[in-house]
Amino acid sequence: MKSILTVIFTFFTIYCHAQQNDKFNLGFEEKKANAALATGWFKWGTYNLSVDSLNHSGNLAAKITSDEASGSFGSIAYSIPANYSGKTIKLEGYMKIKDVEGFAGLLLRIDGNGKSLVFDNMQNQQVKGTKDWQKYSVTLDYPEDGELILVAGMLSGKGEAWFDDFVVTIDGQDVQMLQEKQLPKAQTDKEFDNGSTINLSKLSPKQLDNLELLGRIWGFLKYHHPEIAKGNFNWDYELFRFLPKYIDANIDTQRDDLLVSWIYSLGEVKACQPCLEAPSETHLKPDFSWIERQHDKLRTALLHVYINRTGDEHYYIGMAAGVGNPLFKNEQAYAKMSYPDDGFRLLSLYRYWNMINYFFPYKYLTDKNWDTTLKEYLPVFIQAKDELAYELAVLQIIAEVNDTHAGLGQGADKIAAWKGINYPTFQTRFIEDKLTVTYLYYPELQESTGLAVGDVIHSIDGKKIGDIITERSRYYPASNKPAQLRNMAYDLLRSDKESIEIEFTSANGAKQTKVLTLYPGDSLRTYTRINPKPPESFKMLDDNIGYITLQTIKSEDIPHIKKDFGQAKGIIIDIRNYPATFVPFTLGSYFISGSSPFVKFTTGSLDHPGFFTLSDNLKITNKQKHYKGPVVVLVNELSISQSEYTAMAFRAGTNTTIMGSTTAGADGNVSEIWLPGGLRTAISGVGIYYPDGTETQRVGIIPDIEVKPTVEGIRNGKDELLEKAISLIKEK
Repeated sequence: MKSILTVIFTFFTIYCHAQQNDKFNLGFEEKKANAALATGWFKWGTYNLSVDSLNHSGNLAAKITSDEASGSFGSIAYSIPANYSGKTIKLEGYMKIKDVEGFAGLLLRIDGNGKSLVFDNMQNQQVKGTKDWQKYSVTLDYPEDGELILVAGMLSGKGEAWFDDFVVTIDGQDVQMLQEKQLPKAQTDKEFDNGSTINLSKLSPKQLDNLELLGRIWGFLKYHHPEIAKGNFNWDYELFRFLPKYIDANIDTQRDDLLVSWIYSLGEVKACQPCLEAPSETHLKPDFSWIERQHDKLRTALLHVYINRTGDEHYYIGMAAGVGNPLFKNEQAYAKMSYPDDGFRLLSLYRYWNMINYFFPYKYLTDKNWDTTLKEYLPVFIQAKDELAYELAVLQIIAEVNDTHAGLGQGADKIAAWKGINYPTFQTRFIEDKLTVTYLYYPELQESTGLAVGDVIHSIDGKKIGDIITERSRYYPASNKPAQLRNMAYDLLRSDKESIEIEFTSANGAKQTKVLTLYPGDSLRTYTRINPKPPESFKMLDDNIGYITLQTIKSEDIPHIKKDFGQAKGIIIDIRNYPATFVPFTLGSYFISGSSPFVKFTTGSLDHPGFFTLSDNLKITNKQKHYKGPVVVLVNELSISQSEYTAMAFRAGTNTTIMGSTTAGADGNVSEIWLPGGLRTAISGVGIYYPDGTETQRVGIIPDIEVKPTVEGIRNGKDELLEKAISLIKEK
């Protein structure tokens, strides 16, 4: 029996809580008459939701009921504006479940910039079966650019679940009691949420020239003006306010007067004391010759902003702690605008061009002079007549940065359909520059499909593969040709038709023509869906040769590798994959005696946008016993980013040989970019160089011994690169 003190305390707590007039109905107690759900809560998913008297405390609780065995979910959700500051956020709540076959849990998600920033739904805890009321919690890092907090109770699979007494805390403080932070003006400006109202049809050459200048000035002010840095302007929407008058200015003096007035309207830029001085030794610096070419008044206004810029915290740009790659903050994705209007398409071009112009460390390595792309792409973006044309315009300018990291991912729905929703029943790669069948998803159907591993495809629907590559290459961003062909190989046989005609050569040398049946991608058994047993991360091959694949490497494997391979004749490290664990130092040091430099970096600057400085060499150090035998590292076009960085670390070893072919040439931490229409892309955000200053970007990791697979080897099921590595070790 509870003590009278406990009863009094419980009553007092409930009574006081009820008197607080909570801002958020997280206890499910408020409910309008005849409403199915508690006030403020909404349905997310497909399951049946209700309010139930079977509660943990108070009068009501939420209930989710499902008779679906799997494949779906249901949740009761509540949204809270993320108008708070802090480091961690925690959702606590009580949950009761009955006959749950999937899992139930509390869900906490923070959204910002049109995407999910952090998320946890307790799936990893696998709460299932039947359990009485228990308290559960979810804790996440609190992102500074969060806009919406989503809390929910959820059920996946069959069963029933009840939820009650949710509490959200930020740094231990109840959100019900926290004072909301004052939002910057940039976040409260909603004037153009439903469209820019800008019409840019039928532009004259002079107007296009003026728009090019405006794009440069808009980006320059975005990253240099102190009032924009403070978040005092929604810089996207200021563009839309300024454009109507600017478009009509056909005389240079009139145009310049508008620009100068606009600059001064942003607020006083006080004389700096002391002023920021650009670094004397730089690897890359911005070209401001375009400012020097302007007439006196405009040039003076721009230079005043530049000279007196401040290096304080910036609303739109930051640098990742400890790494230094750019973080593009508070960039709205406008995901609800699947086909952005004229103004938002122009904004998309301005935003992307200036991000690359000031914060892409490899801007000087692009095939095309980046300085010319803004004017070139103005008509492409403005005249994009529909959603597909806009997505292709974005993809095309992304390809101009020549970075394999810089694809177009989330949001590009029309491009996915344009490439084709139907797929073949096999995988292809370019082997000896030929489109070659390398893997059958349905080997049991080989006889009926008429294709075998090693068959070479020459044409599709009467068009030669080489011509298709030439036609489509502008839509495949990549650092180098091998990486581009790798990506194109996945798509060349896709189609919106259910069948295509291919011409191919089989193993016996005979050329054949065949109608190939294609299948919807979501119904096809692909390589990833087959989910073969992951390879062992390390094993001993014949002749006492150790083999390590980084595809499945774990930190706890490394002590065992050192123990088991200490007396091996040689060690082969396979990085024709993406490492499961970061091992440049933990494993790389095993192959080094003493200390060895292996990399240096360039990073950008908030104080000096467009400047990149080169770091000192980073070294790998080993004071313990090291492996003295030969080490052969296998790489190819599948080796990208962390794979390449890891290969650089291994190359610093005392007896290491890099073998294979040129890697993807996209090294450095990735920086995410969001563009209007909910389009997501990225760039390599840090410059990665060998100690002597040699680039890895675009070049990739050049092997000491080049070995490429052959069509004949593919047909015979050989791993020619691995065989060559074994042969090399045997010879030593």
